[in-house]
Amino acid sequence: MADLHKLAQMLQELDDQMVACMKCGMCQAVCPVFAESLNEADVTRGKIALLENLAKEMIADAKGVQEKLNKCLLCGSCAANCPSGVKIMDIFLKARIIVNTYMGLSPVKKVILKGMLTRPALFNSLVSVAARFQGVFSTPVNEIIGSSCSQWLSPVIGDRHFLGLAKEPLHSAVPSLDSAPGASGLKVAFFPGCVVDKMFPRVGHAVLKVMAHHGVGVYLPAGQSCCGIPALSSGDRDSYEKLVAANARLFAKGRFDALVTPCATCTATIKELWPKFVDGFDATTKAQVLAMSEKAMDVNQFLVDKVGVTAVDKPTGGTRVTVHDPCHLAKSLGVRKQPRTLLGANRDYELVEMAEADRCCGCGGSFNLAHYEVSRSIGRRKRDNIVASKADVVATGCPACMMQISDMLSQAGDRIAVRHPVEIYAETID
Repeated sequence: MADLHKLAQMLQELDDQMVACMKCGMCQAVCPVFAESLNEADVTRGKIALLENLAKEMIADAKGVQEKLNKCLLCGSCAANCPSGVKIMDIFLKARIIVNTYMGLSPVKKVILKGMLTRPALFNSLVSVAARFQGVFSTPVNEIIGSSCSQWLSPVIGDRHFLGLAKEPLHSAVPSLDSAPGASGLKVAFFPGCVVDKMFPRVGHAVLKVMAHHGVGVYLPAGQSCCGIPALSSGDRDSYEKLVAANARLFAKGRFDALVTPCATCTATIKELWPKFVDGFDATTKAQVLAMSEKAMDVNQFLVDKVGVTAVDKPTGGTRVTVHDPCHLAKSLGVRKQPRTLLGANRDYELVEMAEADRCCGCGGSFNLAHYEVSRSIGRRKRDNIVASKADVVATGCPACMMQISDMLSQAGDRIAVRHPVEIYAETID
């Protein structure tokens, strides 16, 4: 039985935050999900109308409320376009916690979040086993993108074109690191995030290469956990707090000027969400969480704003690269110029802008799993914009976006590479 007093308190907090919504409907114009469904229940205004009677609605149809709440990418497009400044992401995340506290987790999410994600050593071992045997069940389909498909797994993953797990994750190649500041006088803590660690270790290696080149010391402790966003967005606050507390204790052992990540979602979670969900921690852990959050910074932003990387003068021509702005980087953190500056520092590339560069690609983490057809419809628009730019490469600072865009391009048979901006910048270093 849920703690009714705690639920009542959370419902009151939710009511206080929703008062600011004027029901103007400005969120309609920018919601990627509404653009596909044209269903008022899918847009923020419709969800807030539902939440205004949340207690009554949960008693009447808790499962229906949960399904409506979960049909959201959490991309933040509505919040960025809200004239009243309503803290929409805070509202939705708190509402998911309330509904999950009332209903409990599904068995699948319980296994993934509580059984695996909160046990990093077990999680790493299971992924390592899966990486070893993945070739048996998959067939390569696009060598430029590096994607595969699988008839064996189609009952679970559908007809997705997916990127394989790395043969050697970053945590195996570089278990830990604690180097002193060099010429820059700076030192960073490095938080690769789960997807970079297990699917794109090349991005992690590029970050380490760039930091070494610029004389930036790196603190990379062993035993890092997930940033917690899969648990928080699923309404599992207990797992979220375990993950955040474990990371906070781990990084509190190091001394560094900034905590750098190559993942837009990890950065936004640590920077923006960690300070908002600290009530459950003791005083020491709370202080560690807030200190880590204060220092969190996107790797593109760190290299440009702190290290001083600049674009170079160069003739037109070279490999054409376009940029997809991840929602968590552009809309949440306001980081738009820095990835372009990094790309501009490589003389072999020419930057070409695509239409709607900051429009959501449709991934949305677990949204992609639960609502794949909607996710794919949104992603096709992103794919069309990439192709129309005539780029040879699309660069983006979020590994989840890299997965989604790779799927969309690969299914269409496009031969356009998908890379992280720091990879392209790292090519300039011998």
